[in-house]
Amino acid sequence: MSRFPRVRPVGDQAATLELGDAIDAEVNRRVQGLDRALAANPFPGFREAVPTYRSLLVVYDRNRIDFGGVSEALLRLEPLPEDPSCARPVIVVPTCYGGDHGPDLDSVAAQLDLRPAELIERHTAGEYIAYMLGFLPGFAYLGLLPKELETPRRASPRPRVPAGSIGIAARQTGVYPTTCPGGWNLIGRTSVRLFTVGSDPPALILPGDRVRFTAVKKLPSLATAPAPLPPASAVIEVLEPGLLTTVQDVGRFGQRRLGVGWTGAADAAALAAANQAVGNAAGAAALECTLTGPSLRFLGSVRFAIAGADLNPVLERPDLGLWPVPAGASVLGRAGNVLRFTERRSGCRAYVAFAGGLDVPLVMGSRATDLAAGLGGFGGRGLAAGDLLGVGLRVGEPAVAPSAAATSEARVRVVLGPQDDFFSRATIERFLDATWQVAPTSDRIGCRLTGPPVKPEAQTEIVSDGMLPGSIQVPPNGEPIVMLADAPTTGGYPKIATVVAADLRKLAQLVPGAGAIRFETIEP
Repeated sequence: MSRFPRVRPVGDQAATLELGDAIDAEVNRRVQGLDRALAANPFPGFREAVPTYRSLLVVYDRNRIDFGGVSEALLRLEPLPEDPSCARPVIVVPTCYGGDHGPDLDSVAAQLDLRPAELIERHTAGEYIAYMLGFLPGFAYLGLLPKELETPRRASPRPRVPAGSIGIAARQTGVYPTTCPGGWNLIGRTSVRLFTVGSDPPALILPGDRVRFTAVKKLPSLATAPAPLPPASAVIEVLEPGLLTTVQDVGRFGQRRLGVGWTGAADAAALAAANQAVGNAAGAAALECTLTGPSLRFLGSVRFAIAGADLNPVLERPDLGLWPVPAGASVLGRAGNVLRFTERRSGCRAYVAFAGGLDVPLVMGSRATDLAAGLGGFGGRGLAAGDLLGVGLRVGEPAVAPSAAATSEARVRVVLGPQDDFFSRATIERFLDATWQVAPTSDRIGCRLTGPPVKPEAQTEIVSDGMLPGSIQVPPNGEPIVMLADAPTTGGYPKIATVVAADLRKLAQLVPGAGAIRFETIEP
């Protein structure tokens, strides 16, 4: 008897409806049909959905509906057929194969016992379906490749894959929309832009679209993105950026189906505390400072407040020297003053809010910086020396909103699943009993843990499906990775559990190489 369909919890704010465990065209058509049905008739509390190869991830408002209600609603859904009048034309991707554009073409052809020209001919002969979007904004997983072109991922991923690169892996093919690390075999490149902010929709390829590749000898040059313009009335100058300082707000919601992650502040409670101390809305854009804070010169008068990690902030005033900045206090920075952070005392990430909020452009409804995609914030990157920032109009009165103190060890609540059945009971107990150390390689994408291995019983990879900040992936080495604010929208490793939303801030304040975590389970 088939175990599908089934609904599994993804923490305390999402559920996944699984329809199968393999890449299958019929299963994916059903996923797309259920996604259309949910969009046409959403249940109370529905927030957004992410259709994948074999499942539908559904995010909901836990204050309006519980996991049981979501499960019932999803299992009652009937697929809605595609409206023929809405069918989109085949998308043609001109591709320059081989050479610098496709450095793996010759080796992959030899591995498959083909000539490079034969590999190109077979790659361009097919019409591919976009099964899902994930990994990066606009990255479409296309399939299926002919069986004779099936090839494994590279043993060692490249640290830098150029934007527009055409890759193949297993029986999938796809186009990297931005420059990023990647492990697929590169056989060509296109100059077609896969994701354009401001377009409707911003992604060129959508789930269910049909795609063909055609060989060309030369590609037109891609236009470079314009540098961010300085604000008309800058009040803050970055003298030194610190280790990593980014503009963050509460995040970019509603676009996960296009591969656009939530991003936003890793510690949303600390962001809210700093904002409320200067009279801003809780989610206004502020600076997130990691481990070593920046040095900021005030070019005009503006109130600011700091919450989260204690990085020992001081205000350098030409007339009075150094003045310690109290946590959570509204402080007036005057022209010529310099805000510095002198040492880390506790925690990992501090938040500096300015009255009126940082004035950077809204990108897809948010000012948050998405480092992987190069979206939002200050040109999609961390701040650099010489950057100038402005603020908006102050609209509220200061209010004290203390944030929780950061600690070196966190006890974190999790909901088991959605793939906890890949692990034995003894392995799950070992996962819950262990004190996990936070690896030095941890960052905004994921909190990497070291401790006793918790490997799945058999299958070490799954067909990629949806995930959220808080999802705990277990790669083949058995060392879990807790996804954080910059997590991709999909992943291909079993997820043993998911951290509840309220506890993610605890992980954000653990110092890589020094913090520790213990997990405890709760019901969804």
